[in-house]
Amino acid sequence: MTADSELLTVPEVMARLKISRSTVYDLIRTRRLASITIGRARRIPANALNALIHHQLEQAA
Repeated sequence: MTADSELLTVPEVMARLKISRSTVYDLIRTRRLASITIGRARRIPANALNALIHHQLEQAA
């Protein structure tokens, strides 16, 4: 599995962005952060997280 195809948990995304669980789920709910569900587990592709970060940086510029 490459770094781009890595699947992150919600707590991992929380730690990387230093944001709350509710903020992560808000990003998912508003479709700003892509995610998949495997059984009852929510997973965020690492490339989706990178896309969110790049989009936020572009908005800030």
